[in-house]
Amino acid sequence: MTGWIERENPARLGEIAGRVPETPETEVDAVVRAADAAQRAWAATPLPERLAALDRVADLLGTEEQAVLLARETGKPVGDCRGELRFSAAYLRWVVERAPAAYADAEVDDEAGRLLLSRRPYGVVAAITPWNAPIILAMLKLGPALAAGNTVVVKPSPLAPLTISAVAGLFPDGLVRVVHGGAATGAALVGHPLVRKIAFTGGEAAGRAIGAAAGAMITPVVMELGGNDAAVLLDDADLSEPAMERLVLASFASAGQVCMAAKRLYVPARREREFREAYTAAAARILVLGDPLDPRTTVGPVISAEAAERVLALRGDGTAVELGTVACDPARGHFVRPVLLLGAADDAPAVREEQFGPIVPLLTYDDEESVLARANDGELGLGASVWSADEERAFAFARRFEAGFTFVNTHNRTGMALRAPFGGVKRSGFGREYGVEGLAEYVQTCVVHAPAAFRAGGGGLAPGAYPV
Repeated sequence: MTGWIERENPARLGEIAGRVPETPETEVDAVVRAADAAQRAWAATPLPERLAALDRVADLLGTEEQAVLLARETGKPVGDCRGELRFSAAYLRWVVERAPAAYADAEVDDEAGRLLLSRRPYGVVAAITPWNAPIILAMLKLGPALAAGNTVVVKPSPLAPLTISAVAGLFPDGLVRVVHGGAATGAALVGHPLVRKIAFTGGEAAGRAIGAAAGAMITPVVMELGGNDAAVLLDDADLSEPAMERLVLASFASAGQVCMAAKRLYVPARREREFREAYTAAAARILVLGDPLDPRTTVGPVISAEAAERVLALRGDGTAVELGTVACDPARGHFVRPVLLLGAADDAPAVREEQFGPIVPLLTYDDEESVLARANDGELGLGASVWSADEERAFAFARRFEAGFTFVNTHNRTGMALRAPFGGVKRSGFGREYGVEGLAEYVQTCVVHAPAAFRAGGGGLAPGAYPV
């Protein structure tokens, strides 16, 4: 008998935001086979028609009902949820604009012969998505996969199953199917022989399990596993109100539960006090801890009781300076007040690990070489930022970061998105999203070749030649 996954509102304990039917692992096979059967007709559909379908979905994204549901299941402020939905729609439209060039055939006909390079879909794509930004992180997979002619089976996190289920229904019938469940359901999906590509965003433990399953099936995978992003302020960094507000939001948007949040702050020792005063003042202006549906709220609860417990434990690594204001009863939900952590050692868990919550350590340094070595010392290299009044100096420093992307004088992807892809180094992932390289992840290049020697009227191989 099928069970149910209920999602409790993390801001209002006891309130059920909704529920979805759990997919037993024994039923995953039928779902994948149905997606595989639908894929053939979809791949045969002309590209303009496929893109028109995505354009129609973009028009349906961003309703207030969707935003409120997303806020209730994730705890993100409803304004941020509206932004996520709007950006998801913008991303789909960007895919519609760029896909014709990205998926076009390329042909060469010259003295060496005729060569055709065609971009073809894989088949069924398994998309494993997290809870912290469930819509945009699903659209980064659904948009290019469907545009290329694949079908998709999505397995969202049990902590955010509701909105993605509703949004999946906006796509043409049969192209996007959703399975719900935990590790067993996910294993049945990624290990299915008809799954031809896996796209995953999430934590390292799940990434290892997916990688092992994909390796056993020789299934290609695109992953993003997270980061412990360093923000390095050089000695000439701007500490003005706008700059500090950008940095505060970079650490505490979505209660710090963002893979590319600024999670370690490095400042020159001689400017530590000046920075701390400017940063805490900015936080006082813009951070309001409260219910996600309250329009004043800029920081909501963390996703679960376990997350709150883990983040609170990290406070023991130093002196916690509480930030912002509180506009709720913290006992009503999984609320954790944002803090700036002082005095933590480089090997403390709050510094070495991805906190994934509203806590950020402040670390000081004496020279650029030492801070670069400290910032690069870690296994997660998704992103970073460098802050300086001299842009050339900032770029020179950024070139030496071991990170998939590095921002200058900000730590926010808004200005970068849809211009350039990013991917991590080290263990933060090996895929590319937000750019044309992300589109290429969902097609395979197939070759048709007529060597000149064997074309009609050709003379064949010269004596002793070897056909290569």
